[in-house]
Amino acid sequence: MRILRIIPILALLVVATTFNVNAQCKAFAKKVCIPELGAYTHDGNYHAAILVEGEEAELYKTFYSDMDYRVSICGEDKLPDVEFRVLDANKNVLYSNKDANFAKTWDFKLQSSQQLKLIVKVNSFNKPGETPASGCVAIMFGFKIKK
Repeated sequence: MRILRIIPILALLVVATTFNVNAQCKAFAKKVCIPELGAYTHDGNYHAAILVEGEEAELYKTFYSDMDYRVSICGEDKLPDVEFRVLDANKNVLYSNKDANFAKTWDFKLQSSQQLKLIVKVNSFNKPGETPASGCVAIMFGFKIKK
């Protein structure tokens, strides 16, 4: 019977911890990533997660023609470089910040509307036996409507 009392408490702690981590990550995204958008209008979405060295995450997003876009990738200072690639529906790499000295932003315009896949990876530089770093990584999108 005692275990039946403990399970709901543990479940509540897990949910509360997850909410707190997500809230901290969202606050990081607001504070650090949104300013990187500069003159671009933030799309209102916060894409952020806690990643560990060597881990990657994927995100699909639809982009429309006749608009200028900026993608901003931010990772906490304690993390190694954050790599991001943008792929089209045919898995062609449209951009990789690895080729641009791990730039944190990419500005682009598409000829036609399409869904793109963004892959974000925290590089791994930890030595054997070391605990890999983990921290918040955020992807922000901004746009300008062509006039």
